[in-house]
Amino acid sequence: MTPHRGDARAAEEERAAEEERAVEQALALVARRPQAPYPPPDRSGEAGKRTEPGTRTEPGVHPEPGRHPEPGTRTGPGTHTEPGAPTSWAPAQGDPGPEAPEPGCRPPGPVSRNGSASADAGPADTAPVHGAGPTHDPTHDPTHDPTPAPVHGAGPTHDPTPAPVHGRSASPQAHRPRAAAWDGARALAERLGRTAPLAAHRLPLDRALGHVLAEAVVALTDLPSFDTSAMDGWVVAGPGPWTVREGEGLLAGRGSSEPLPDGHALRIATGARLPADATAVIRSEHAHCDEAKGLLHATRDVVPGQDIRPRGQECRSGDELLPVGTVVTPPVLGLAAAAGYDALVAVPRPRVDVFVLGDELLTAGLPREGLIRDALGPMLAPWLRSLGAEVAEPRRLGDDADALREALVTSDADLILTTGGTAAGPVDHVHPVLARIGAELLIDGVAVRPGHPMLLAQLPDGGPCLVGLPGNPLAAVSGLLTLAEPLLRGIAGRPAQDRYRAPVHEEVHAHPHDTRLIPVVHRDDSVVPLHYNGPAMLRGIAAADGLAVVPPGGVRSGTEVEILDLPWASASPWTEGCFT
Repeated sequence: MTPHRGDARAAEEERAAEEERAVEQALALVARRPQAPYPPPDRSGEAGKRTEPGTRTEPGVHPEPGRHPEPGTRTGPGTHTEPGAPTSWAPAQGDPGPEAPEPGCRPPGPVSRNGSASADAGPADTAPVHGAGPTHDPTHDPTHDPTPAPVHGAGPTHDPTPAPVHGRSASPQAHRPRAAAWDGARALAERLGRTAPLAAHRLPLDRALGHVLAEAVVALTDLPSFDTSAMDGWVVAGPGPWTVREGEGLLAGRGSSEPLPDGHALRIATGARLPADATAVIRSEHAHCDEAKGLLHATRDVVPGQDIRPRGQECRSGDELLPVGTVVTPPVLGLAAAAGYDALVAVPRPRVDVFVLGDELLTAGLPREGLIRDALGPMLAPWLRSLGAEVAEPRRLGDDADALREALVTSDADLILTTGGTAAGPVDHVHPVLARIGAELLIDGVAVRPGHPMLLAQLPDGGPCLVGLPGNPLAAVSGLLTLAEPLLRGIAGRPAQDRYRAPVHEEVHAHPHDTRLIPVVHRDDSVVPLHYNGPAMLRGIAAADGLAVVPPGGVRSGTEVEILDLPWASASPWTEGCFT
C-alpha cells in the first residue's frame, strides 16, 4: 500500500534533518584536530623524507622534549579522549563472531566475506567475488530502518538502542551501527584529509607534473619582457612607403637595440625584439618590395602597433599567475618556465599502500578449483595514480591476521587501502586487527549500493588513515570513490571537481533507502546506464566514463542525477592520470 504523500514527505524531511545533524556532529569532531596551511618546504633537502617504519609525526610539527600532549590528543591505544570524540577501540579480547541480524530482518542469503550478496547483487550477479568465502551476513536489511545513521562516534541520535562500547562488540547479539549517509561519508573523508596537510617541498619543473601548488606562482618579470614581433615580415617606422635597410634583418635572440628612423623598414622574424621607435610590423604576405627602388609598399592599411606583442601584454611583474591549490599540468609548467621559474613549491603526492586480502586469489592463469583471479590488485594502483597518488606495488597478504597487523603497524604511507575482509566472517580480519592495534573507527558501513560494508579508520599515534574496501570489484570501486578519492584529494590539497547533473536516458531502479552508484556513458545531453552493474562485476564500469548517483527509490527517465566523472574520462596521453 502506498503511503500518503504528506506522510512520505514528513518522513523524508525528518530523515534529511537527521542526516544533516549526524554529518555536522561528525565533522565537528574531526574539526577539533588542528588545521594549518601547507607547512613550508624544507630548504635543507630533507623534505619528503620518510620516517622509520612504525613512526609518524604530524607534518611540520616538531615535538618538544618533555612536552605533554594537549587535552584530547590521541597518544596511543586505550588513551582517554575528550568527551564526545570518537573513541579508540580497546584491544579486542577475541575475534568477534558473526553478528545476528536485528529482530525483524530477513534471513541472510548467500554472502561473501565482503558484504551481503543478497543485498547488493542483482539476479544475474552470481559470479564468484573477489575474496569470497561463505560467511554470515553482518548487515541488517535496510528496509527495516530507513533512517541513515551518523558515522561512528558522531554523537547521540534519536535511536534509543545504545551503541556498542568501543565501536564494536564481540557479542553475537550486538547491535550493528547503521550505515553512514553517502554524502556525509564523502564529506567526512575529505575533511579528514584536509586536517593533516603534507609538508610542502620544492620540485624542479620536470618532476612537478600532477602535484598541487603550495605557493602561488607570481610573475618575476613582465611577460613579454620587451616588445616583440608577433609575425615574420617587416618592422617599419613612420608612414610609408619605407626605405628598405640592408642586412639580414632582426632575428629572435639577436635583435638590435638601435632605433629605426622614420620612413625605414627592416626584415624581422617572429619573436625578435623590436627596435626603438618602431611603429608596426607588416606581415610578409601584406607587403610588396620594389627591389629596384629599394622601397617597401604595404598592400593593406597599416595600423600603429599591429602584429606587435608589447612588453607586459600577458602580465606585469608581481602579478599572481597561479594560485595555491592549482594542479600542475603541462601548460602550468610552460607558464612557470616562461615566468622564469626553475622549480615550484608543491604538495607531495600522497603515498598509498594497498594490501590485498584473500587466500582464494590467483595472480595469473584461469580461475580453477574454487580459486579466482585478483581483479583489484591490477586495478587499484593505476586508479590511485590517476588520482595523483604515489602507490607502492600492492601486497598480497592472504587471510593472515598477523600479516595484516604487521603490515598496518609498519606502513609509512599517508593512506592504506585494504581489499576484502570488511565483514564479520571467520576469515574477515580487518575489524579485529584494527581493534587489536587500537585504531579509531570513523565510518563502519555506508548507505550505498554496491559497497555498503566499506569502512574508514584512523591508525593510532598519528598514524595514517585506512580505507577498508569490500572485496567485490564494483563494490570496491564504490568504496574508492566514496572514501578514498575525497580523502586523497584532501591530503593533497587538490580541488574538487565541479559537481554537475545530467538526465538519465531511461528509468533506473535503486535501493529503497540507500544511494546507488550506476556506471553510465554520456550520449548527447544525457547519460545511459550500463548493464552488468552488480557488485561482483567490472564489465559495466570498464565501458563507463562516469557513475550516476541515484537517490533511494530510483529515478524516472529524464530525471537529472549527479554524475561522478571517472579520472581518465578527459585524460590526455601525456598524463599519469587526469590533472584537470
